[in-house]
Amino acid sequence: MKTGAKIFQLDQMSRCRDAGSPDRIGGKAAALVELRRSGFRVPRFFVALPGAEGASIRAAFDADFGTGTRVACRSSAREEDSAGHSFAGQFESFLGIDREAVVDRVRAVWASGESERTRVYGNERGVAVTRPAALVQEMIEPVFAGVAFSVDPVSGRRRVAVVSAVRGLGDSLVSGEVDGETLEIDRDGSVRSRYGDKAVGLPEDLAVQVVELARQAADYFGCPQDIEWAIDAGGDLFLLQSRPITSLANVPDPDEARILWDNSNIAESYSGVTTPLTYSFARRAYEHVYREFCRLLWVPERRVAQSDGVFRAMIGLVRGRIYYNLVSWYRVLALLPGFRLNRGFMEQMMGVREPMPAEVVEAIEREQSVGRLRDALHLGRTLFGLLVRAVFLPRSIRRFRVRLDAALAATPAAVERLSPDELIAHYRDLESRLLRRWDAPLVNDFFAMIACGVLRRMAKQWMGDESLANAGLRDIGDIISLEPARRIRLMAERRGRGESIESDLADYVERFGDRCVEELKLESPTLSDDATSLRHSIESLADRLNRGEIAADAEKGEEEDRLGAALAKLNPIRRLTFRWMLGVARRRVRDRENLRFERTRLFGRVRRIMRGLGERLVETGRLETRDDVFFCELEELLGTFDGTAAGPVTTEVIAARTIEFAGYRQTPAPPDRFETVGPPLAPGAIRETEGKSAEISDAASGGDCFRGIGACAGRVRGPVRVVRDPRGVSLEPGEILVARQTDPGWVVLFPAASGLLVERGSLLSHSAIVAREMGIPAIVSLRGITDQLADGDWVEMDGATGEVIRVGQDTKRATSDAA
Repeated sequence: MKTGAKIFQLDQMSRCRDAGSPDRIGGKAAALVELRRSGFRVPRFFVALPGAEGASIRAAFDADFGTGTRVACRSSAREEDSAGHSFAGQFESFLGIDREAVVDRVRAVWASGESERTRVYGNERGVAVTRPAALVQEMIEPVFAGVAFSVDPVSGRRRVAVVSAVRGLGDSLVSGEVDGETLEIDRDGSVRSRYGDKAVGLPEDLAVQVVELARQAADYFGCPQDIEWAIDAGGDLFLLQSRPITSLANVPDPDEARILWDNSNIAESYSGVTTPLTYSFARRAYEHVYREFCRLLWVPERRVAQSDGVFRAMIGLVRGRIYYNLVSWYRVLALLPGFRLNRGFMEQMMGVREPMPAEVVEAIEREQSVGRLRDALHLGRTLFGLLVRAVFLPRSIRRFRVRLDAALAATPAAVERLSPDELIAHYRDLESRLLRRWDAPLVNDFFAMIACGVLRRMAKQWMGDESLANAGLRDIGDIISLEPARRIRLMAERRGRGESIESDLADYVERFGDRCVEELKLESPTLSDDATSLRHSIESLADRLNRGEIAADAEKGEEEDRLGAALAKLNPIRRLTFRWMLGVARRRVRDRENLRFERTRLFGRVRRIMRGLGERLVETGRLETRDDVFFCELEELLGTFDGTAAGPVTTEVIAARTIEFAGYRQTPAPPDRFETVGPPLAPGAIRETEGKSAEISDAASGGDCFRGIGACAGRVRGPVRVVRDPRGVSLEPGEILVARQTDPGWVVLFPAASGLLVERGSLLSHSAIVAREMGIPAIVSLRGITDQLADGDWVEMDGATGEVIRVGQDTKRATSDAA
């Protein structure tokens, strides 16, 4: 190849890779060279670079085609037909050119790179446009011609190809002057639809050949292709050009897996951005726990094994935030008896505001069905397993606690000083003895879900008011979540009297040191790390007690009286049935909340193990700080020490992830509920499924009305205080606490609140259970309430009906007739 050559003929470009490179001859010509070299039937062509002499162009014409041949003259620019920019229609193209006109047409193609429309197109896309090469190609005299797409460029369906055809030359179709006839052809070769100009009459067998050609081009280039084609009178199919389809970047394949994501109650445990270590640990825990749960209930092992992928996908991480994969949750529930009834109870427990679409539920039911007889046998087996677990549940809870205490027997203060081998061995032991045997909490949660759901249904059908079920779930007693608030108040009273509280404070941290805001996030600092926030809460409460701003606990009798009156109207059998179910629900709710504390203890130990591993990596120079360990994934971290990781943890990898997750904190979060089609992290995959962020209607008072789920009865009128982080916050007398979600770290604020409004949660969430025990009127699942209300807004709330009315600003002190 001569240096500075301006004419490149096919044989030369095929022999010399440099001659056929896109940088030299443009993307379109380079693609055709590749296709010719690989055996595709492409008409002969040569390429004339800008500045080529007319004599050289004619000489190349004579050498390749002969004087009587007609040719097409098209552009081939470096920027053209790339994966990012097609430049379709921007440069000049000419058809049916003879030898005499070829030089003028080549020069016209070159000049089109300097046209105004081309300049504007490039500027809009940030692309510097250069003068294109001219691709001079032998013309085919076609019977049929047109375009084809290896996948549907409109719907995004990857299994469907589209071919459009006209009779004769295809330039009118390419330019959009005519629509031609279009066929959509499935992967198996069947024609899904046929529309457009029926006079074209492209035979289906030829259409299938064209589609196969497009798919072969896509296979060769490794991405979907848009081709131009022609079929001559002899039935030979020619590929005229091939370029990437540029419109698919943000178009998911609608035939791919559809996943519905919801962060309802899980945001109570994992709010906001969560680090990779916490997510990977939580995902693994959910997988182990729910797989074992199905085995505990005697779901056949074959069905458990078939659902292996489902258990691994109970939760997902989308833009740094944890969501339930609801499709997986429904599939797991479908393994158990009573799916149609229990899915409603599960939605209540999870705080899911909208049920799964009916078509998805029906598809899950079909998946799990194995025939009526086998379904009945599986149902009977699992029902028997449920009965056995129900009978022995109290014993299982006692044994679980003994096992937990034994697994945590090592002195917590010494954990971080263990060697890497000892730390990993300790983690593996916890995983084996607890995470893979999380039997009692799971079975208890399941029965709590069923009992509370049935109780609410009884209250609604027999008494006409399902909020009466909440009245029966008050004053359960012996709930450990109330102990921190009780101890804090006692310490505040002692501090107010000028007594030392250091001993009490040390006992508190020893017992509840792992309870903190976002306590299930391994990266969260705990009271054991720094008790400053606890001291601040005690000091603030002591000061307010001395000023008489916090009254004694309110009497709690009105709701119980209302429930008693409703029960008295039932016939004896229904009354006994309701009281029995109420007793079951109260025990299961109590144990649910108390077993959550055992979970906190386990997560606290795992936190210490991971920090210990982080310290070892700092010592070896692989991390800069101990807390950088939270940007490792669990398998990656463990594999770094036992040699199973694909690569070592490095400061560079962690720095990149730190920047990535910092970016998630600075960008808007995905919706609370959305669906994805195809890979969830792909651009354009997220589709919001909810309506407005809150249900708002005009109330009779002239304010705004919001409706959620009444969690604890009582009517309150007062100013609201919107709190997004409870650390360092003190409520003023009579203020109603408004929060996006709460966890045990918020309990220090509850005693001072006259009411509680929570954006997320369900009747079995932490905020609902604790509010009922403390007699604080509460409403949960108030969609968007933290955005709708502002500090100082006055509202009236009814914890029985779940209704909140904004009544404006007022200067009166809040009043309450809380039951």
